[in-house]
Amino acid sequence: MKLGHSAAFIALFVGLSGCRQDYSLAPPADSEKITVTVKLPKELKTETMWVMYRSATCKSIGTGASGQRTERDGHHSIYKNFERQGQSDLYQVELPKDGGGACRWHLANVTFGVVFAEPSRYGENVIAGGGGGVVVIFDYNNSPRGGADIIVDGDLTIGEEYYPWLHENFLSGYSKRISLAGKGNTYLKYQAPQARRVYFEPILHSDFLVNSEGTRVHKVGSFITFTYPDGSVAADGRSKPNFRKLQAIRLAAENK
Repeated sequence: MKLGHSAAFIALFVGLSGCRQDYSLAPPADSEKITVTVKLPKELKTETMWVMYRSATCKSIGTGASGQRTERDGHHSIYKNFERQGQSDLYQVELPKDGGGACRWHLANVTFGVVFAEPSRYGENVIAGGGGGVVVIFDYNNSPRGGADIIVDGDLTIGEEYYPWLHENFLSGYSKRISLAGKGNTYLKYQAPQARRVYFEPILHSDFLVNSEGTRVHKVGSFITFTYPDGSVAADGRSKPNFRKLQAIRLAAENK
């Protein structure tokens, strides 16, 4: 998964009002800390976390479709790498909730995720795809990837099951990606304004690989073909694997 920090999302400080001289972060020493921890399976690695701070003091000034002046909260992005905790499988980032500075920044949201550490294990020229992303919103605004699907009181604990998904794409250029197939979308999106600890444990069922081939022609009724771990084949119009089917196949195999 690539977080794909689009220019539309990354803060561009054009015409910030109220603090033009200094809009940098300056967290106070006594700022509350928010800790994000990932328990990492050996086949996966963490991606760089995208951290967004927001300011109601420093506005971003723009121009609307009709030429009118527009104002919105200023945004400031930083990027943090997870740090391994000793020799454990825990990786962590600690963030100040209060970004401080003249703009009085506050932590708005974070975007992070996990991807396959060695895509080449699944074949030559295989690249890492998406599927293991998480967005946590700490205020009451949407994130760059939209609003939350789940609202949580207190600290946030996420435990999600995933299956390796190897997909071949033929249209608009050939590619082969190894992604994480889960029950949700590419990004799980939470709002947790009271959280001080976020814990994410992706559970990878690495022995249950699902393969898929994209259609080779633009044609009505031509769908992605999925081959499931039990050898069954389906081309039923889905754009991603059937998670319930994968769960049933695994449980049946484990109960034999």
